Amino acid sequence: MTAEESLRKPRADAQRNRERILAVAKEAFARSGAEPSMDEVARLAEVGPGTLYRNFPSRDALIEALYRVEVEKLAASARELSARLKPGDALREWLWLLVDYMGAKRLYMPALQTMVCGTADVFAVSGAALSGAIELLGTRAIAAGVIRADVAPMDLMLALFGVAYGGPKEDWQERARRMVHVLLVGAKP
Repeated sequence: MTAEESLRKPRADAQRNRERILAVAKEAFARSGAEPSMDEVARLAEVGPGTLYRNFPSRDALIEALYRVEVEKLAASARELSARLKPGDALREWLWLLVDYMGAKRLYMPALQTMVCGTADVFAVSGAALSGAIELLGTRAIAAGVIRADVAPMDLMLALFGVAYGGPKEDWQERARRMVHVLLVGAKP
């Protein structure tokens, strides 16, 4: 393959296959934690094993891609919300999306933890993307006078992580959604 060929966008059908594999993998890992096999993912995605392994040469590659795609979607939503909504509304909506993301992450965290290569690099990239997103929205909210200048945007996100990972499992999302309101009311000038 030439350098030019490797830089080309994938064919539309290849891109659809990749997206379908990732969607099915997300559901499969959420349903059964670290259990689904690559063969099961291929079967559920209605692709052959060759298609699966061409896109994701190992189980770790599939898990890492799934995690990265979810983080990229969340980071992109910050830019989209920022362009479409007032600063305070964009921040609130994104924090609610963060709660949803944390819910999905909790479901496939067992799969992430089985990665042979470890998760440090994966989490470093995702941490940077999420930090950039909250900084964009928080800085914009501070500039608009929606939240106080002494509120570090990252602290809003860290507070939600504390609710998500520090308490009982059954009602954490409901509590985290309420916490978004508490945080934003408490951060008002």
